[in-house]
Amino acid sequence: MKRFLALLATGATVMGLTVLASPPAAAATGCKVEYTVASQWEGGFQGGVKVTNLGDPVSGWQLKFTLSGSGQKVVQGWNATWSQSGSTVTAAGIDWNSSLATGGSADLGFVGSFSGSNPQPTGFTLNGVACTGSVGGGGDDDGPPPATGDGTPVGTNGQLHVCGVNLCNQYNRPIQLRGMSTHGLQWFSQCYTSASLDALANDWKADLLRTAMYVQEDGYETDPAGFTSKVNGLVDLAEARGMYALIDFHTLTPGDPNYNLERAKTFFASVAARNASKKNVIYEIANEPNGVSWAGIKSYAEQVIPVIRAADPDAVVIVGTRGWSSLGVSDGSNESEVVNSPVNASNIMYAFHFYAASHKDNYRATVSRAASRLPLFVTEFGTVSATGGGALDRASTTAWLDLLDQLKISYANWTYSDANESSAAFKPGTCEGGDYSSSGVLTESGALLKSRISTPDNFPTS
Repeated sequence: MKRFLALLATGATVMGLTVLASPPAAAATGCKVEYTVASQWEGGFQGGVKVTNLGDPVSGWQLKFTLSGSGQKVVQGWNATWSQSGSTVTAAGIDWNSSLATGGSADLGFVGSFSGSNPQPTGFTLNGVACTGSVGGGGDDDGPPPATGDGTPVGTNGQLHVCGVNLCNQYNRPIQLRGMSTHGLQWFSQCYTSASLDALANDWKADLLRTAMYVQEDGYETDPAGFTSKVNGLVDLAEARGMYALIDFHTLTPGDPNYNLERAKTFFASVAARNASKKNVIYEIANEPNGVSWAGIKSYAEQVIPVIRAADPDAVVIVGTRGWSSLGVSDGSNESEVVNSPVNASNIMYAFHFYAASHKDNYRATVSRAASRLPLFVTEFGTVSATGGGALDRASTTAWLDLLDQLKISYANWTYSDANESSAAFKPGTCEGGDYSSSGVLTESGALLKSRISTPDNFPTS
């Protein structure tokens, strides 16, 4: 992929991949570099490097720098071919950015590991010429534009994109969105009104509304135009309140998304064309693939994504994963099948779903590993069992949400509805009452999620 997973090497190999020598690089006469740490966690971090050519045009460039910290290593990188020998790291331009005009820049990134301290790298050179500039951010670059907007999630973050393994905002900074998912629009339309979305935006302070449009089960296939209109209406309601709208093509039974391939193409061609000018739309192209191989899911994605891109080239697209979007764990597999055979598309993320009472330590371990290799988005999770019922598992839910917060993984809870199931946020029959926030209408699950979602986002703007 053009913008993701140019995986490389420590010394001659890393994770079993052999590094081929880069071609000789043309001379450079000057450069400027900006290095930033986008995020850091125990034993790991994500670094960003912006290099600007200040001299004559160059092709076949190589950027080198030194990692001086104890055990610092490049684990994974993007937008360049990465290698490491001892403490020296080399990032070489790839086909689409191998030439840098005078004043031209390349934005690179990598995930690194360390033990002990994690100091900033030193000694940046472009084709052997020392670079001036800033380590730690800013320098004498103009930097990102000043924060603007109305203080809402969309007003602050603008058009989102995938950078490395993160969801990033208009300032190229990793963010986490927190919100709620609707239930089936065919059953709970009374829960999705101007008043309920006012409460979601203002009282819950949610960043995101996931619109779960079932395809079967009396959903889209029964009235394509009607359900498309319902989805577009919710996109508009979310936009008016500064929330992101995640359009979910809610396939469940049958579990092979290819069964709905033509319906998906028709639906996404329509909603992408209609909403292309909006900054708040994210597309989820298959809810919970099940009973199907990763190869089958990948094939589906690589046919649907171009339909979206033809109308809306900038929006983030989320791809469901095997085993009810468990990265294959519920089928006895793991994230390696996606890591080893990613979807051939840029600006995409991969869905992970869990239900806290059913999916515990081994699922959390998978997410912890996968988060350094894949951009993940928890587009659906519940606080109860995988059936949507049973008692709330507060301990497991808290462990999950703490992990997602730590890894800056966005999430939507199932469900913002008054369904007669313990996963619902509202008590049965309360959606038509006009109260969507008080203890009188919230279930135990709803109260827990509202308390988590309504804490400050603190979105980075510089």
